[in-house]
Amino acid sequence: MGATRTPRGKWIEEGLRALAAGGPEAVRIEVLAQELGVSKGGFYGYFRNRAALLTEMLDTWEHEVTASVIDHVESGGGDARAKLGRLFDLVAETTDGPVRGITADLAVRDWARRDPGVAERLRRVDNRRMDYLRSLFAAFCPDEAEVEVRCLLTVSVRLGHHLYASDNGSRSRAEVLGLIRRRLLE
Repeated sequence: MGATRTPRGKWIEEGLRALAAGGPEAVRIEVLAQELGVSKGGFYGYFRNRAALLTEMLDTWEHEVTASVIDHVESGGGDARAKLGRLFDLVAETTDGPVRGITADLAVRDWARRDPGVAERLRRVDNRRMDYLRSLFAAFCPDEAEVEVRCLLTVSVRLGHHLYASDNGSRSRAEVLGLIRRRLLE
């Protein structure tokens, strides 16, 4: 009986975790193998080289933060407000995991500042997210300018509230996010 191979997805997940922790420079085959508790030889059964892993990491991230999220939101049915509510809930419930977490998103954004290929992929992801948001907001908001405002506010709050350290006056962060949500769904 042969040794059990570490699944391909584990290498990708560990690579995304390393990316989130230290950027693309931290994605090293030897380090990933050590974190997974395996030899690095198994890596080459799945990937030609480190560049192939980086590409598959980005493929996985892109799928999980676009198509997978949209499929989940759409599967619940309902009108556009119900779908936006489900989207907001999904984003709020998402732990800071290696793929969908905000740390991975921010790490890809930082990487995109230095790598034109990653920047192009990020642009594609952000455009897909914005197109989906536009389709939902436009279903109940006839003003195109207002749709754009709501889309950008939605994305900005998703990315920015994790970076914002200020207090929220007499309200908790959760209360303020609830108020923003209510305003966006008006």
